[in-house]
Amino acid sequence: MVKVVKFGGTSLAEAKQFIKVAGIINADSSRRYIVPSAPGKRSSSDTKVTDMFYACYDAASRGVDFSELFENIKKRYNDIISELGLDMSLESEFEKIHNNFVGRAGRDYAASRGEFLNGKIVAKLLGFEFIDAADVIFFDEAGKYDAKKTIPALRERLAYTEHAVIPGFYGSMPNDTIRTFSRGGSDITGSIVAAAVDADLYENWTDVSGFLLADPRIVENPEVIKSITYRELRELSYMGATVIHEDAIFPVMQKKIPIRIKNTNAPEDEGTLILADTDEPAEYTITGVAGRNGFSSINIEKYMINNEPGAIRRVLEVLEEHKVSFEHIPSGIDNFSIVVNYESIFEDIDDIIYDIKKATGASSVTVENSIALIAVVGRSMKATCGVASTIFSSLAKENINIKMIDQGSSEINVVLAVSEKNYARTINAIYKAFVKK
Repeated sequence: MVKVVKFGGTSLAEAKQFIKVAGIINADSSRRYIVPSAPGKRSSSDTKVTDMFYACYDAASRGVDFSELFENIKKRYNDIISELGLDMSLESEFEKIHNNFVGRAGRDYAASRGEFLNGKIVAKLLGFEFIDAADVIFFDEAGKYDAKKTIPALRERLAYTEHAVIPGFYGSMPNDTIRTFSRGGSDITGSIVAAAVDADLYENWTDVSGFLLADPRIVENPEVIKSITYRELRELSYMGATVIHEDAIFPVMQKKIPIRIKNTNAPEDEGTLILADTDEPAEYTITGVAGRNGFSSINIEKYMINNEPGAIRRVLEVLEEHKVSFEHIPSGIDNFSIVVNYESIFEDIDDIIYDIKKATGASSVTVENSIALIAVVGRSMKATCGVASTIFSSLAKENINIKMIDQGSSEINVVLAVSEKNYARTINAIYKAFVKK
């Protein structure tokens, strides 16, 4: 059995966490390939090392003295090395990074050094081989991840490597400069490595004991999801559930490699198993409820507009011209609405309204702001009668008005639009309606 194991920033924030990580890896010989993040926060008032690197590089790029900022970064790593009692030094690496900052190597280079240096320490602690991600993770000239080049290179590099540490979050461009994934991208690196070695399991270790049915900042002590499918996870991640980067699914999806979310601070907890698919029903009718604020609804009214061929297309063309993407399009006989992200339209609202009226001849085009979208997701929903009724009843009891409801064709999700002021109340009401404690 082969496992690829990724550890997040909180799992590697300080020396005592490194010791926990080493214990987890050494407890299972199948944990052969390790993907570390940069050190995260040690407390709520602390600063992530990646943010320290960003601040340091920003100062360097402005020609400002960054020596104090750089010394703080060095101290963070040297303290970890000292407390672990490791016989190693990163001074040559620090000197190289310092010189590259002076030479304006770029923000992606700066951000990647957190994982790079942490990978060096993890490899030394475990006695594993260190493989620079820049040598095996590749982006194309447009800055997009290049799977066709990466997977064969990784597979060949690891074929004869029993144990290795590959830093997360970054790779290299064709011109040998560093390119990073979006924040949280170490999850993606772990998934890529898992796909390359045909892993039996990709373990993603973090600071929570699995994927929760709801945001714990909104719902008190939400239940842990025991199992979830890729599709369900995608729906919830898009709506803000953030235990794992939503793009981390794609590299393992085709090979149907399962992902296990585990807690570094409570390794005995079962966690959450993410599967390509499963015939087993979920513990609850819903797998999760999640949402996001910050949406607007563009409402178009015109008599019998539903009989007008191309009416929606013409509106979407207007939005495309203004570089606005849409979320949902609920419709009626004489009207339809297009839900969009508010930030994408707020500067051009008047022009967008004018262009839509011109394109459609609509009698009325209005924009309603401060809308929240909430997704209720679950693979068991399509086999359960009364799901919509339960949702409506739970919100009616709380006097919450539903502005829109949309069910996907797969029947694994229902999306609601409510006023932002009712955002938290809506999630709580739906959670309580489906999850009996």
